[in-house]
Amino acid sequence: MTLRLYDTRAQQLRDFVPLDPENITMYVCGPTVQSGPHIGHVRAALSFDLLRRWLTLRYGRVTFVRNVTDIDDKVLANATDVEPWWALAYRMEQEFTAAYAGVGILPPTYEPRATASIPQMQEIITTLIDRGHAYPAPDGSGDVYFDVRSWPEYGSLTNQSVDAMEAAEDADPRGKRNPQDFALWKGAKADEQADAVWQSPWGAGRPGWHIECSAMSKRYLGAEFDIHGGGLDLRFPHHENELAQSTAAGDGFARYWVHNGLVTVGGQKMSKSLGNFTLARDVLAERDPLVVRYALAAAHYRSSLDLTESSWAEAEAALGRIRSFLERGDRLAPARWQEHKEGLPTPFWDAMNDDLGVPRALAAIHDSIRSGNARLDAGQFDEARQDVSDVRDMTAVLGINPLAREWSDGAGGAQASALDALVQTMITQRAQARADKDWAAADRIRDAIAAAGITLEDSPAGTHWSIDG
Repeated sequence: MTLRLYDTRAQQLRDFVPLDPENITMYVCGPTVQSGPHIGHVRAALSFDLLRRWLTLRYGRVTFVRNVTDIDDKVLANATDVEPWWALAYRMEQEFTAAYAGVGILPPTYEPRATASIPQMQEIITTLIDRGHAYPAPDGSGDVYFDVRSWPEYGSLTNQSVDAMEAAEDADPRGKRNPQDFALWKGAKADEQADAVWQSPWGAGRPGWHIECSAMSKRYLGAEFDIHGGGLDLRFPHHENELAQSTAAGDGFARYWVHNGLVTVGGQKMSKSLGNFTLARDVLAERDPLVVRYALAAAHYRSSLDLTESSWAEAEAALGRIRSFLERGDRLAPARWQEHKEGLPTPFWDAMNDDLGVPRALAAIHDSIRSGNARLDAGQFDEARQDVSDVRDMTAVLGINPLAREWSDGAGGAQASALDALVQTMITQRAQARADKDWAAADRIRDAIAAAGITLEDSPAGTHWSIDG
């Protein structure tokens, strides 16, 4: 089945036809590192981690770029005399990296910082001026603006007309020809940090936000690439402006625009500006990181996600069912050395190819678990092996196999080991009571284990336990 993705610009599902099937190219807007990540940032990064994993499975090689915006108005505003802007940016970048890694998000192929591509930004700005699509401010401030009315396609990403747009508020409007013109270069200001300045043909200053991504995507992926991703809130003005300045400079730019939905709180977008955010480090400190990953992935990437206590509980229960089935299958129907694997189940394959339909893919996983458990109950071990193999493979694609090394190490693994030691001690005591024909004691131990939500399964190979799902 052909992979189909919803293209924001086309406003419809499109068959994905890469520029080079041997190397898929994808650029995703990363964090502006003025403060630490909230859980919405993690959800966004996870959406593209899942897409990248699927593209890698289908095509083999994916060059994945996720930038770091380390110079920006907000970064400068949050800096202090004790912690300069560049130190704050680096510290916050480390927090984002830790949060991403905490939920199993793979590191990008390249993760460029905006401050490392200033010459490339100036090159694009020069091209835009030469082509008549940008102009230095006549007031001598050093500002350079993109002339939106010089580019007839401006507004095509979000299907807006220039006259209906609000004025761009990213620079002083004094030097603008049109209120909607946006800043490509910002002249140095006396009240800003002296070391946040680079020399340019238009005077000392720093780049505007939008030009940063145009320069970094071109530098690392070329003038045209397959997929541009980011949060739904970045469509305008950020992505609209990226598209305009890059195409006006003569570049093909992104062929597909993919946007993830937002995490909401009571139906309202979670954001730092609204003050209704939950920091990722707090969530990860309170909950199993795999549960967080599952809960964030369970909704379709384009939908809004309103996280509640039930979201975490449902994710934990689902993972419990996966873990119990895989452990049971490994005991009763272990894979044979010569086992033949025929590929991912069709429902899972079709779901992922249909605009990354993770909810349907998760349903396929749990269907295989139900089928496999029924076969294990019936002693159909040869048939059950395929279900076990399918579940292992499907969860590996989504990065949610609870028995995988990355999830069994660390604090979660230590807690599981401690619980296993306690339950095994009780199982041994119960076995001794049964050997002594102290049936009352054996029943008391089993009842105590059951009261804790743990199920015992007796078999010729011994007694095994699992947590009720």
